[in-house]
Amino acid sequence: MTRLPEFHAAKWDEPLVMEMGRPGGRGQLFPAPEPEVAEAVGTGLIPAAMARKDRPELPEITEFEAQRHYLHLSQMTLGMMGISLFGTCTMKYNSKTAEYATLRPELAEVHPYQHPDTLQGVLEIIHDFDVILRSLSGMDQFIFQAGGGADAAYTMATVARAYWADRGLLGQRTEMVTSVQAHPCNPATAAAAGFTVVNLPLEDNGYPSLDALKAAVSDKTALIMINNPDDMGIYNPEIKEWVRIAKEAGALCFYDHANFNGVMGKLCARELGFDACMFMLHKTFGAPKGGGGPAVGAFGCSDELAPYLPCPVVVKNGDRYELDDDRPKSAGKVREYWGNVPQVVKAYAWARAMGAEGIELASDISVVANNYMDKKLAEIPGLAISNPDVTQRRMEMTRWSLGPLTEETGVGTADFANRMADYGIDPWWMSHEPWIVPEPFTPEAGELWSKEDIDHWIAVVAQIAQEARENPELVKTAPHNQPVAQLKGDAFEDPEKWAMTWRAYKRKVAGDTATQGVA
Repeated sequence: MTRLPEFHAAKWDEPLVMEMGRPGGRGQLFPAPEPEVAEAVGTGLIPAAMARKDRPELPEITEFEAQRHYLHLSQMTLGMMGISLFGTCTMKYNSKTAEYATLRPELAEVHPYQHPDTLQGVLEIIHDFDVILRSLSGMDQFIFQAGGGADAAYTMATVARAYWADRGLLGQRTEMVTSVQAHPCNPATAAAAGFTVVNLPLEDNGYPSLDALKAAVSDKTALIMINNPDDMGIYNPEIKEWVRIAKEAGALCFYDHANFNGVMGKLCARELGFDACMFMLHKTFGAPKGGGGPAVGAFGCSDELAPYLPCPVVVKNGDRYELDDDRPKSAGKVREYWGNVPQVVKAYAWARAMGAEGIELASDISVVANNYMDKKLAEIPGLAISNPDVTQRRMEMTRWSLGPLTEETGVGTADFANRMADYGIDPWWMSHEPWIVPEPFTPEAGELWSKEDIDHWIAVVAQIAQEARENPELVKTAPHNQPVAQLKGDAFEDPEKWAMTWRAYKRKVAGDTATQGVA
């Protein structure tokens, strides 16, 4: 039996930082500039119209008080330091060595507008990681400009647009084909790039049929965008035939590798026939993913599509590394500069530390851990697996449903997630919209979590399922052991109440105690 420890989050009666301090409180005293500096610089650097007429309204507190304040806030935050089987967004340990490397001045204090001769070390890491991803995918060139998975999907859509425009066929190739279970960023970004989206329904085996694909593709099809395995954990064994059919129609093929964790080292996108793919560095490659970012969607493609990549592209010329901006067919930037380089360095450190054998072993562990978790979840009454008729093993995640338990008790997946926080467990990820199964949740063990961690997580799920039957209101009114109870979101729907700045907060709450604390 797994023992569930008692848990209660820290709770501090902490004011807003703008409400703290006293006149004269200082964290740092800056000396007056030397007379010769003042004389050389003068006071005319800031135009009179832009100069402040009064002192900025900032909290006057000591360095220790600032540190204590933010420590208290961190203690009241549950997230990513407990057990987080956060499905579709693989959670991995973020090496402190890699974190330290990105704080070194050789990276932290450089600027992308420096001359490339002064950036050789950074450019070498980017180039070498590009080569690593080529070996995992079979692609010919990677860039790291995209700011996440959706950005990488948009990169594909813009590259496809540029590709077809270059051939004079953009007016004909107007459609993008995908699956209803594909990540929403694929249809969304294709639509944003001007394509008409064709969504294929799922069959009983968990993926669209080849007949449906054949009926959907034509000389209007610009590209297909598909993730495999999908978030149900189902791998489409007909994926190579998918690509062949799309290619026969003349379409480009994009592999959304957001769920690469369970197949890394096992398959190669280019060998399957794909023209391009993307990897999520903040998921698969051990870079941190806190608070929804910072993220990098590494985008790779074949030599045929490389001329259309966003600029600049890091290239090696002899023993030097250069930034190639001379790409007249480029689709244009999808983000500023080269992308989030510190995340690339962290992912590079992860890949080098793992090595080819470690990466393949990690995918094995991920699949084994997920199927162990599936077996244990199936023993909890009230839970149902997605696509129950699919008998093959799932990959690195599986979408489950609380549908039967909700019908019995009225407790839904959002209630369940709130209650998990009372046990010190990060609330689970539910599902992308639209929900394919009722009251979904999508756990993913990955290779990080131990068997004991997984058992602990499953024990919490079993405990809450029992509470839902015995005392559903306890679950519906959770959390109870957190610094705040359920938040009522009404204020966030009313622009007269919510405030994003201290100035707006003071203006909106003046004389209105009902909105105190909404900031």
